[in-house]
Formats: sequence, C-alpha cells, structure tokens
Amino acid sequence: MTQSHFYRVALTRFFSVCLLVIGMATLATQANAEESTIATELENIKSQVLKLNRDLFILEEDLLFPASTQIAVFVSVDVGRFMTLDSVELKINDDNVSGTLYTERQRKALEQGGIQRVYLGNLKMGKHQLTAIFTGIDTEGRTVQRAVNHNFEKTDETIMIELTLEDNQSNYRADVKVEQWVL
Repeated sequence: MTQSHFYRVALTRFFSVCLLVIGMATLATQANAEESTIATELENIKSQVLKLNRDLFILEEDLLFPASTQIAVFVSVDVGRFMTLDSVELKINDDNVSGTLYTERQRKALEQGGIQRVYLGNLKMGKHQLTAIFTGIDTEGRTVQRAVNHNFEKTDETIMIELTLEDNQSNYRADVKVEQWVL
C-alpha cells in the first residue's frame, strides 16, 4: 500500500466519521426541536386544563349556590383588646350551620383587619334568624361568650352578613355588631 493510497483511505474514513457526527448532531437537533414542540404543546394543554378547571369551579358554585338562595356570613374583629377570639358558632333558624376554632395566626389576621367567610349556604325565601355565639378570653383570663340574634328576610337576592367583634369603650367589653348587605 502506498503512502498516498493510505492517506486517501484515512481521509475517506475521516470524512465518513465527520459526516456521521454531523448526521448525529442533525438528528439530535431535530429531536430537541421535536421535544421543544412537544413541551410547548404540553404547556398549551396544561393552560387549557387550568382554564377549564376554573370554569367548572365557577359553574359548580353557581349550581350549588344560586344567587336567589345564597347567604354568606363573614367574621371580622375590631381591635380585640377586651376579648381574644377563640371560636364562633353559627345557627340559622336554630340549626347549627358552622363552627370555627381560631388559631393564633388566624386571630392575628382578623385583628389586623382581615375578614373571614365562615358560612356560605342556601336559604329559601322568607324570614330567618341568625344566631352567632362568639367565645373567647377576656382581659382577666376568663372565658366569656358574646351572642347576637339577627332577624332578616331572604329575598331572591344574595344576602351577605358581617359579624364584627368590636371593643366597647363605655363598658370595657366586646360586643358583636351585625351589618347586612344585599347584592
């Protein structure tokens, strides 16, 4: 075998290996492009599923709690110096509908101006009575309860009731104030 023949064979093999490497790199690039396309399609599908889930949730809320029968009850705390809130119990027409025990974190959030929905439900039209019992600790460490009865009439509109535990400076105790909104 002559030296020039050897170089031609070596050069041919070298170019063959180069072509093989370039071909593999091209295939890898095409695979990455396909993976990128698949990843983009998966992201699109994921966003569509999230949108459908949100729409289903809204539809479920509308079906379970139609505006014509809906009532929502919220709790808030104004300052909270004379009573540290521990729990709230709600009754509508003498039926227990909700009970909430508060953690330290929830209590702090309420004392800093937060508001919590403690009940969302349906009521038929007519006259109803809401009873709320707030339990907590007074400034001397004793367990105290404050209760309020609120009579209201349910129409075909959504009713929202806010129960606020507020400090009464005149008698150094907490009282419950009721506000009602119709949407």
